Amino acid sequence: MKKYVDVFDYAKEILQAIPKGVLLTTKAHGKVNTMAIGWGTLGIEWRKPIFIAFVRENRFTRFQLDENGEFTVNIPFKPFDKKILGYCGTHSGKDTDKIADLNLTLEEGEKISVPAIAELPLTLECKVIYKQKQDMKALSEELCKIHYPQDVDSSFSGSNKDSHIAYYGEIVSAYIIE
Repeated sequence: MKKYVDVFDYAKEILQAIPKGVLLTTKAHGKVNTMAIGWGTLGIEWRKPIFIAFVRENRFTRFQLDENGEFTVNIPFKPFDKKILGYCGTHSGKDTDKIADLNLTLEEGEKISVPAIAELPLTLECKVIYKQKQDMKALSEELCKIHYPQDVDSSFSGSNKDSHIAYYGEIVSAYIIE
């Protein structure tokens, strides 16, 4: 059962959850993948509710987003197994099926083809309406040193040699899986 909500009624909960970790879920070519993210923002652009997700260039998730411009953001809203975030943040969907490995419960999307994950029940369904690659030259020296020190290849967890792409997802539905 899904309880539909106004996303901005839950803005505080969403923004507090992001730095602790939420899941970004994609689907392309019949494969569902989810990854842990700790960067994102909620707001309004072009008079639309937007979630902006930042995904490194060489992540499997990026290729899925480029193939199918839809995603869900799955936010903890009740006690859950924190190992889910740890696993999804350190394993690539290119090499493993994280959904099966963690026995996650998928709930069919309402307005998009990407499912929600019941274990993190506050769900934002998003359609990409804009994307932009970071201009590394426009970042401050401090941010480059902290987040892009260029010492871990992009094929590994913790990579920092590639930049991020900002995916602006129009939030087309928001709900809590009960």
